[in-house]
Amino acid sequence: MPDTPLAADLNAPFRFEYDPATLRYGPDAVRSLDTELDAQGDDRALVVCGATVGETPAVMDPVREGLGDQLAGVFAKTTPAKRLGTAYDGLERFREVDADCLVAVGGGSSLDVAKIISILAATDRDPAAVGQAFVDSGTIAVPETELPPIVAVPTTLAGADLSIVAGVTAVPDTCPVDEPTSGGVGDPKLMPAAVCYDPELIATTPRSVLAASAMNGFDKGIETLYAANSTPITDATASRGLGLLTDGLLALGNGDDDPWVYQSLTRGIMLVQYGISRADGTTLSLIHAFGHGLTRTYEVQQGAAHAVIAPHALSYLFEQVDGRRSLLADALGVGEASDPAAAVVDRVNDVVTTLGLPTRLRDVDGPDREAFPEVADAVLEDAFMANVPSELEPTRKDIVSVLESAW
Repeated sequence: MPDTPLAADLNAPFRFEYDPATLRYGPDAVRSLDTELDAQGDDRALVVCGATVGETPAVMDPVREGLGDQLAGVFAKTTPAKRLGTAYDGLERFREVDADCLVAVGGGSSLDVAKIISILAATDRDPAAVGQAFVDSGTIAVPETELPPIVAVPTTLAGADLSIVAGVTAVPDTCPVDEPTSGGVGDPKLMPAAVCYDPELIATTPRSVLAASAMNGFDKGIETLYAANSTPITDATASRGLGLLTDGLLALGNGDDDPWVYQSLTRGIMLVQYGISRADGTTLSLIHAFGHGLTRTYEVQQGAAHAVIAPHALSYLFEQVDGRRSLLADALGVGEASDPAAAVVDRVNDVVTTLGLPTRLRDVDGPDREAFPEVADAVLEDAFMANVPSELEPTRKDIVSVLESAW
């Protein structure tokens, strides 16, 4: 057998334990939500979404039609802040309409809030006690009892659907906490019971919103291939998903509105997520750690941060280690290039520029150069750095250099 990175992969042991959601895909799939709820044994659904989605007939009409008599009510108050107070408002609505499940429609924020509502619905703890525990620990305890199930209906390309985690924040004027707090919850129980992937629903989302969310999902596929805990299973799904996303995103950015574009994007975003969020860890890695560092205390949107930093983070990665560059090049459709590392970076740049996303840190609401050392510390402390390739040993100087190159 040749002495190549691929040969080494073939000899690497792995363990893959994964309990995913039921996946339902197809044009107009959302109109069969009642069938999915029947299969899950649920009767009364509270739809959880943001105000914009809630006021968009092209989204809500098929959702309402799909749920039919199983629609118990709508809670259209989620925001990107993912407030604990919002979840308590949603809990009140959940109980008011006597719901037994949640249907999260929209992006990752609505799904995260739905997950927190589900946790709160299964606990009898006083809100003040929950708030204080969140301030003290940065998380919310998941009860041992069964949680109300969630069906996710994504309308963006952020790729937050097949996940067992949820982000949450709290501020004193919206719920019982003494100080602003941010954190997250992680538990296998937070995996949605089902996800309904409908390309016709994705097509209703404004192109600017799809583009802004696209790099989150796209980078999940990229990172899954070079992560230290990659597996042959996630290699297969991420590679196929990246190919579909690359074709779809380049077509979307060039103004192609044909149905195949949204079908490719929807299948791609489904595949790159498969198996990356598991009870024993996640394959998210270097780029997402940068994204967290850049958005932790700054107003820059997560997708914009990913767009700016991904090519520079990949260039750094390939300067230091192999980074499975050949596998990435194949997945991105540039496998014949003589320099696969350069071809991967160029391909990612092509996606960013074609989508019209920002390419420089100076052009987004992020940190000034003086803050780069502080951002670098946050990147290095991020939990996702545990998943970088084992040979990679980033330093503060290295991270600052990547940020400088992105400036």
